[in-house]
Amino acid sequence: MGSFEENIAISANIRSDFALIAKWIGNKAKVLDLGCGDGSLLSQLRETHHIRGYGVEKDDSNWLKAMINGIDVIQMDLEAGLSGFEAQSFDVVVLSQTLQAVLNTESIVLEMLRVGREAIVTFPNFGYWKHRIQLVAGKMPVSKNLPYQWYDTPNVHLCTIKDFDEFCMKHEIEIMERLVLTDKEPINFMPNLMGSLAMYRIKAGK
Repeated sequence: MGSFEENIAISANIRSDFALIAKWIGNKAKVLDLGCGDGSLLSQLRETHHIRGYGVEKDDSNWLKAMINGIDVIQMDLEAGLSGFEAQSFDVVVLSQTLQAVLNTESIVLEMLRVGREAIVTFPNFGYWKHRIQLVAGKMPVSKNLPYQWYDTPNVHLCTIKDFDEFCMKHEIEIMERLVLTDKEPINFMPNLMGSLAMYRIKAGK
């Protein structure tokens, strides 16, 4: 496995975590993207990895955009669960920067691991030092990865890297790989303090 710089080329028009997610997905994989938006990730993976991609999206306008982009997308609310999907029916299930915006976080992650052989979860790290400073100053954090004000945020379950590590331990979830970023650069030193975005590749423990 090469260096971070050798393996990842992040173009200006692709969200940085999309390029990294692609690194964790094999060619011709069957992928389910939860909260797929306009289908950008699946479109990219279809072109670069020749995947079979399916999306789930609640928002009307995003669902329509995904359809126009040629994505097989189901319009449904993630909070309703994934009971319509058979166990282990996907190679990878993706939840990209949506974890903090769902109410039933625990059940959704466990359902991802039922439906997929692996899951990829990315989320803004609430423990990032700039967020902590804003809290000490008496204000709710606002940043590139948490761009909303307290009164219009869709986020309901903010968590830290340490929180998610403990969640995985509690539910016997195997962390296959973890990557922590700040401004697209990998963070290895004190990631819960210095990292703004967390990315996990996980699977159900034995």
